[in-house]
Amino acid sequence: MPFISNERSIKWQVQIFIVICLIEAAFSQIRYSIPEEMRKGSFVGNVAEDLGIDAERMKSGGARIVNGDNIEYIKLDVDKGTLVVGERIDREQLCGQTSPCSLNFEMIMMNPMQLHSIVVEVLDINDNSPMFPEKEIHLEILESALPGTEILQESATDPDVGINALHGYTLHPTTNFNIKVQSSPNGIKYAQLFLFNALDREKEENLLLTLTAVDGGEPQRSETLKIRITVLDTNDNAPVFTQSIFKAYVAENIPEGTLVITVSATDTDEGINGRVTYHFNRMSYNVAELFSLDEHTGDITVNGQIDYEKNKMYEIGVQAKDQGGQSTSTKVIIEVTDVNDNAPIITLTSFSSPIAEDSSIGTTVAIINVKDIDSGKNGKIDCTINTKIPFAIRSSLKNYYTVVTDGVLDRERYPDYNITFTAVDEGRPPLSTNKTLTLRVSDVNDNAPVFAQRHYEANIIENNSPGFSALSVKAYDFDSGQNSRVTYLLIDTQFNGNSMSSYISVNAESGALQAVRSFDYEQIKTFKVFVKAQDGGSPPLSSNATVKINIVDQNDNAPQVLYPVQTGGSLVAEMVPRSAEVGYLVTKVVAVDVDSGQNAWLSYKLQKATDRALFEVGLQNGEIRTIRQVTDKDAVKQRLTVVVEDNGQPSRSATVIVNVAVADSFPEVLSEFIDFTQDKEYNDNLTFYLVLALAVVSFLFLTCLVVIISVKIYRWRQSRILYQSNLPVIPYYPPRYSDTLGTGTLPHVYNYEVCRTTDSRKSDCKFGRAGSQNVLIMEPSSTGTMKTEKSILDELGTPLEVSSVMLIISVSP
Repeated sequence: MPFISNERSIKWQVQIFIVICLIEAAFSQIRYSIPEEMRKGSFVGNVAEDLGIDAERMKSGGARIVNGDNIEYIKLDVDKGTLVVGERIDREQLCGQTSPCSLNFEMIMMNPMQLHSIVVEVLDINDNSPMFPEKEIHLEILESALPGTEILQESATDPDVGINALHGYTLHPTTNFNIKVQSSPNGIKYAQLFLFNALDREKEENLLLTLTAVDGGEPQRSETLKIRITVLDTNDNAPVFTQSIFKAYVAENIPEGTLVITVSATDTDEGINGRVTYHFNRMSYNVAELFSLDEHTGDITVNGQIDYEKNKMYEIGVQAKDQGGQSTSTKVIIEVTDVNDNAPIITLTSFSSPIAEDSSIGTTVAIINVKDIDSGKNGKIDCTINTKIPFAIRSSLKNYYTVVTDGVLDRERYPDYNITFTAVDEGRPPLSTNKTLTLRVSDVNDNAPVFAQRHYEANIIENNSPGFSALSVKAYDFDSGQNSRVTYLLIDTQFNGNSMSSYISVNAESGALQAVRSFDYEQIKTFKVFVKAQDGGSPPLSSNATVKINIVDQNDNAPQVLYPVQTGGSLVAEMVPRSAEVGYLVTKVVAVDVDSGQNAWLSYKLQKATDRALFEVGLQNGEIRTIRQVTDKDAVKQRLTVVVEDNGQPSRSATVIVNVAVADSFPEVLSEFIDFTQDKEYNDNLTFYLVLALAVVSFLFLTCLVVIISVKIYRWRQSRILYQSNLPVIPYYPPRYSDTLGTGTLPHVYNYEVCRTTDSRKSDCKFGRAGSQNVLIMEPSSTGTMKTEKSILDELGTPLEVSSVMLIISVSP
């Protein structure tokens, strides 16, 4: 805020200072007067003395002229404190007629700042004489002019002003003429010359007057103007033509500017009274456009287009007039001669177009009339038509000609003909006229439709929607109109016992073939369709074309796994001995795809595996092999998920699960078999279990807690009873089993049963019973695999229960 206050204070101080300077300047104005034309350096005035300022003060204050009009004319001598002439001043050039003429400028000094206004008035001196626009003028006056007649107004100009300006005029001599000095509204003085006494040309034919303009300066300046006057004779004789009638001949169409005739008249007066001019005095407007007359020479020339056929003769009145107003008239007759300037005129009287292409020879096509408005041989005409066309021209009545057919017409080759008539007259040079008629030939149905191709081939992707457009056939008919309107029809044939129209339809107008049904490549791969193109003529003409339809395979079938067979209740398993080497062939996934081409190219990939480092699947052959040595640490149960994928876009796939048992002996397989079954059933129903579990999880949670606690208490009580009974458990196993063929299957059937009880009074142990409740089956159709009919009921270790297990192992033949 303090800074803003200081800034505002400074602004106010500056403004006050400027106001003070302006007030000082207003009261420090000095004025000088000097005459014009002073030499450069001439004294104007002592500024220092007039302003009461010491010369040293002006020098120390840096006095200078800072602004003004035309400041180059006045200079400031700072050392002396005086004003001097800087350039020669011409008042007339500087101010013109403006008076007074002043130079205004300002002088400034610093420390303190002072501004002084100086006005220098430039005074006029009589340095210019009056000036006339011309030095000498010539006038002509009739001797019959009356006294008081105004002859001339003349003025001079003087750039000086005031007393030095133009003052007046004098005339010498004043025997026959005198002047009056007049002033215009803008103050300019001029002299009015008038006739004072009557003139007599016979006494004095030429007169010389001197008009003098003077100014009012000291010394007085003047300028003279010489006026030469010629006295004209009075006109007392009329012109006379040399002939009473003038006659001329002119050919029509002669160029403009051509001389036709010259008329002549004389006048016995002298001078201007004897000067004759020529004028048309009576003629129509159209004649005035055709001829022109030179008023000084009397030459009549062509000014337009002369046409013999329009007018054969022209009569023109010509007047001879002198400058005094006397005149006389004569007559000019111009006759026009004919030339061959009109070409023959061809008029079409009758014309038959179009004409049928099957018209017979001699059929009349056109009748024309030919005439020429010229006369004599210029109007005689010969008429012909162009050659190499099947037409001829014959003469009938006078000036009439008939055009007839003279050959066979074919609209398809020549749909129209340009017949050119040529009419030539016998003039010199001969003139001719051409007229062309375009004759159209109408069509008859003499051409059958023609297909662009006799054999077409189209592709339809299977599973198409009904109405799919396969292709469009196109046929052209060289006829026209209704005869060329092509309609497309499907020739109904049989295919696979069905009508072809149940497979394909054709659009009658466009020829577009559309599928009526959806096609399956696996059922139909190709068939042929016959299409007829028929025109609209009477009788109609037609032609046929063959269309081969190819059904294009689409990847609409997923691969089908043939082996291993996946069934709902069977378990497929492969056995691999632990002694298997690297590259051991476990099994081969066999799949097929009913599609064709690349849609049927199959590839096999291992999607999931219990141990991905143990097995690999052949990309092309689907063989499952080991990729490393099997070890004892490898799990007996191995589960492989193989994806079979085709090469279609988009590709389709199928998944097969292969269970592999890694074991050297049957007991190992048996111990893991139950887990295989449970895993398979679990995976097959995984989705169902998840949905069911999510739906009832809240309810089962509490139920499970109650059941688990109850079971735990129950097992704890039973275990206490078993522990107190001290009865042994004796299991029974077959004495020996082995895989004698090495094919992953068991060669013998073993039956065994284990019975145990916690109390000798309630239970016993039996061996070798033939009946069984639990069966493990190796199906003959699935070599090396095992299938279970029922699940094992309970664990063998459950107390107070009799557990029986019977294994039936069948050997594959």
